[in-house]
Amino acid sequence: MATPIIMPKFGQMTEESTIVEWFKQEGDRIAKGDLLFAVETDKSVMEVESFAEGTLIKIAVGPGVSVPVQSVVGYLGRPGEAVPATSPPAPKAAPPAAPSFAPATKAAAPAAAMAPAAAPAASRFRISPRAAALARECVIDPTRIEGSGAGGRVVEKDVMAYLEASGYRRLRVSAAARELAAREKLDLLSIPPADGRIGLDEVERAVAEKPVPMSRMRQVIAQRLTQSVLTAPHFFVTVETDMTDLLAFRASLGAGYTVTDFIAAAAVRTLKEFPRLNSSTDGRSVRWHGRVHLGLAVSLDDGLVVPVIRGADELTMAELSARAREMFARARAGSLAPDEMTGSTFTISNMGMLDVENFTAIINPGEAAILAVSSATARPVVRDGKVAVRSVMKMTLSSDHRLIDGAAAARFVNALKQKLEDVESWRPLT
Repeated sequence: MATPIIMPKFGQMTEESTIVEWFKQEGDRIAKGDLLFAVETDKSVMEVESFAEGTLIKIAVGPGVSVPVQSVVGYLGRPGEAVPATSPPAPKAAPPAAPSFAPATKAAAPAAAMAPAAAPAASRFRISPRAAALARECVIDPTRIEGSGAGGRVVEKDVMAYLEASGYRRLRVSAAARELAAREKLDLLSIPPADGRIGLDEVERAVAEKPVPMSRMRQVIAQRLTQSVLTAPHFFVTVETDMTDLLAFRASLGAGYTVTDFIAAAAVRTLKEFPRLNSSTDGRSVRWHGRVHLGLAVSLDDGLVVPVIRGADELTMAELSARAREMFARARAGSLAPDEMTGSTFTISNMGMLDVENFTAIINPGEAAILAVSSATARPVVRDGKVAVRSVMKMTLSSDHRLIDGAAAARFVNALKQKLEDVESWRPLT
């Protein structure tokens, strides 16, 4: 009897995953422990190995398809063995996109909304074989043509009339441009000509501008950040921190600690003083978190992930630094497990290494605030009535106004600022 291959559930928050690539083909012999396929969750790409042996007799879900966890994606068995007659899992619709920059790692209950009215079923496009052949020959999209045949069917005369009305016959197209447009399934009439002519440059520009599906990671980032902006009323408080003395102290310690280490340690200490910043709400009740699970945003080529340092409030400075270094390395290598990127109670997004004067971040759903850290830059400041050049760093706290008032946010960031500027307080910690 054929053995089903199941889409694993990689973390408690994972509801669906996308197969990125199959490492085996139908007919291949599979041993226990062989890598079968790679899966993209909302946070990372994971490789799935086989827990059984046999022949891969059926791939039921191909690359690029997102399916619910625990779905059957293929079958192992004996060569020629029948595969159970089961319907493949239906791919889930992609979540809406939204432009923004900030990390997001956790799902929260969606806001209640009126159910949209069912849209009328789209009419099926129909075209005769001769009309379809003419459209292919001319490299145009026939779905734009209104059909005059039975039931709205597009016939050859409709295509000819469309070509005449659109000025297609007057269009000059190079052979190379036509070949590339046909290969990329472009409509020549949608490509702006240059001086009445479509050359290879114009088609290559159109190819470069073709829509590309968002990765699963970017879709989830868009979905969750949109949810955060719509459900949590954000407000922002910015302070300037004089980092001159701390940077000099860090340099005296050698290469052991990063600026992020000091900011993270200071944030953890400050959160213990202001527990409201380490809480969450669903709009009806407040949940207080007794531990600080610190999220640290990491930028990847295709998005953002937020490794979580659990129980950060119980770690020494050295332990916090080592844990952060390990998590950053594994995040960039794509080897973090999904559960290592969920459950944070407060997040830090540090863009200090990117020459940024100031920015705001969007709160992760399920948290009360997020800290955006900018670059430390040399600036003239007044100290003791005199102008001096100091390294100044801006920090902006984004807060959920349902939980945190302006005064509380201001006290928090100023307490954090004070810790970073008080170099003597760091000596016993390092």
